[in-house]
Amino acid sequence: QVQLVESGGGSVQVGGSLRLSCAASGITYSSCMVWFRQAPRKEREGVAAISAGGGVLYYADSVKGRFTISRDNAKNTLYLQMTSLKPEDTAIYYCAARLTGCFSASWNNVREYAYWGQGTQVTVSS
Repeated sequence: QVQLVESGGGSVQVGGSLRLSCAASGITYSSCMVWFRQAPRKEREGVAAISAGGGVLYYADSVKGRFTISRDNAKNTLYLQMTSLKPEDTAIYYCAARLTGCFSASWNNVREYAYWGQGTQVTVSS
């Protein structure tokens, strides 16, 4: 059974940093893993994706240069290092996984992911 558990969210001031973690179990090595986020009254959006081996990365334009996605397959853990945080980064952050690779045309499509964590709140205040 697949299980994804996020942690590391919290409250931070503008310009601060946070690192989110997602502990995965039941996921095979050959999985695309993604961070999504959902702000109040907005649709869930893809933030960053990483392929099984870590060689393929995708980022939303809004976070390029500020966020870094990574994974440690030995620990079955996905990470999102967030720096230079802005108020518009405030959202619930979810990790998600699928049992196929990451593709440029679909990495940020919520319908492509069967497995989701419960989410962790990130609040950025000025």
